[in-house]
Amino acid sequence: MSSIKHFTRIKTSKEFNGVYKHSTQTWHTPYFVLFFKKNDEYKVGFVASKKIGNAVYRNRAKRLLRAHFIENIDLLSQGSYILVAKPALIEENYSVTRKAYLHALKKCSAT
Repeated sequence: MSSIKHFTRIKTSKEFNGVYKHSTQTWHTPYFVLFFKKNDEYKVGFVASKKIGNAVYRNRAKRLLRAHFIENIDLLSQGSYILVAKPALIEENYSVTRKAYLHALKKCSAT
């Protein structure tokens, strides 16, 4: 199984805003939004706002997104990725959200 080691985390608001504003592809699903910016480095960020719920739900949403990311890390091309959780992510089955994640990668040309 792959790990997230060769990806660096997007941590600062400046880095997040750079990907938001200059993303080459964006894809909305009922469960999350994927922002993808092509560049020569591997970066990733996971976001869950208070719209998701309390801290327990926000952490669960980020864990689910991180699990999808790590599970399919070998398919990803170079670039910066931001996954923003939506409230429906918490209530949906893992296999359904996985299918949506793979579809989003394909549509964003991130694979």
